[in-house]
Amino acid sequence: MLLSAAHVAGLAAAVAGCLAGAGAAGLRWLRVAQREHYLPGSATRFAWRWWRASSLAAVVVAAAVGGLVASVWWPPAALVPAAAVALGPPGLRLRGRTARLAWTRRLRTLAAVWAVLVLAVMAGGVAGGIGAPMAAGVALAVPLLVDAACGLTAPLERRLGDVFVQRAAHRLRRVAPTVVAITGSYGKTSTKGYVAHLAGASRSLVASPASFNNRAGLARAVNEHLTDGTEVFVAEMGTYGPGEIADLCRWVRPTVSVITAIGPVHLERFGSEDRIVEAKSEIFGTASVAVLAVDDARLAAVADRLETEGKRVVRCSARDSAADVSAIPDGQGLTVRLSGAVVAEKVAGHAQPGNVACAVAVAVQLGVDPAEIARRLASLPSVAHRLEPLTGPGGATVLDDTYNANPAGTRAALARLAGLRSASNTLVVVTPGMVELGPLQVEANAAFAEEAARVADHLLIVGRTNRRALLAGAAAAAAGGGPSAEVHVMADRQQAVAWVRRTLGAGDAVLYENDLPDHYP
Repeated sequence: MLLSAAHVAGLAAAVAGCLAGAGAAGLRWLRVAQREHYLPGSATRFAWRWWRASSLAAVVVAAAVGGLVASVWWPPAALVPAAAVALGPPGLRLRGRTARLAWTRRLRTLAAVWAVLVLAVMAGGVAGGIGAPMAAGVALAVPLLVDAACGLTAPLERRLGDVFVQRAAHRLRRVAPTVVAITGSYGKTSTKGYVAHLAGASRSLVASPASFNNRAGLARAVNEHLTDGTEVFVAEMGTYGPGEIADLCRWVRPTVSVITAIGPVHLERFGSEDRIVEAKSEIFGTASVAVLAVDDARLAAVADRLETEGKRVVRCSARDSAADVSAIPDGQGLTVRLSGAVVAEKVAGHAQPGNVACAVAVAVQLGVDPAEIARRLASLPSVAHRLEPLTGPGGATVLDDTYNANPAGTRAALARLAGLRSASNTLVVVTPGMVELGPLQVEANAAFAEEAARVADHLLIVGRTNRRALLAGAAAAAAGGGPSAEVHVMADRQQAVAWVRRTLGAGDAVLYENDLPDHYP
């Protein structure tokens, strides 16, 4: 069938516009994929969240779908969905606040594969006589195509990473340090820092930096930091699913392995906390010594099982002074005991007791003298962004707990804030809530907000991700009678910080509980 010149011109404009719109959208969703560690499905999951986040987003979606349908008869209508994806979702910026798109080798490879997919599908649509609708559909499906590119490039990335993993495995065998591996739903980075502090003065020790806790990160940590003469390597290990820690242990081969805690972190990926326990327990595969925080009955059961398998088990507790190692708060700090005997008292009250107990247990297994442990406990450092005490510009006390958030951590943070109450000061909580809690997310955030509203004078709710649950929790506190915080809804963290700086002064205190990356609504 011959097409009129006007139709051809309209089709060309539609395809060109959709290519431009897809290109702009690609920058957004490639950034999301990078922030989510290139996990297939992440871009689509976040697109679903963003396009449902506001009434404005819903209107834009409706217009885009309408344009897609109309383009079947009138090709220029495809420019409507092209414009929608180029400009939206409303609120998701092309350039992020927390992390801009970094054009690494991996990101360039991913972008190239994604671009090929976009062009191939659009070309197929033009060849099949449905060019405008297909182009519009491709523009709307950019997150799906980014995820497809993540899936297609994953085997290549693993193969490329094998070279660095093999190099790291060889270096570990050659240097032959005692390897300490630490995992947990939370507390693993803090515990790693405490181990380095307690043992670092008497042992040549290297700890994996920051949160280098996956395959690529640990290989890099070994290749860049492990030197001849290193006696101890402390490796933090994270996981998003079964098998990942087992894979790490095959070449890292820890001698001492630790689980700090189990909680619903990444529950939406695992599906259940029992699966989290199983995945974390993979860390004991090569270890001869197992250190566990047994106040959690599930970890106590793991400890019993490992003992029957012939491993040396060290049980740590924040409640039971008869445990192998305990760190128990008493109002003046922590009292640390080894097998019931007091080693240190009035230890840093800012530290999470279970993490301290696990770190002390590791130091003992590394042969550090208990007297040296006691001396080092007196100067136990704060960990950045993990309930870190700071002083704000106006003299207010700032509790920075923005690195991550989980139900147990929020309770500890609110207790710390409540301890700063005086007769005349103002207490504030700033939070976007907790994420990656799966089916527990709404309930957990509501419970957190209800408790926060009872502790603080002002509750600042940031963003849209957990807004409804947090508002419901604050309303429950108000309905229950007694003092309840005044609630403020903030569009983003910058707005909340500006409010705090205008409002608080010396003697006041603010808890910043979590800070979501800006690829969250």
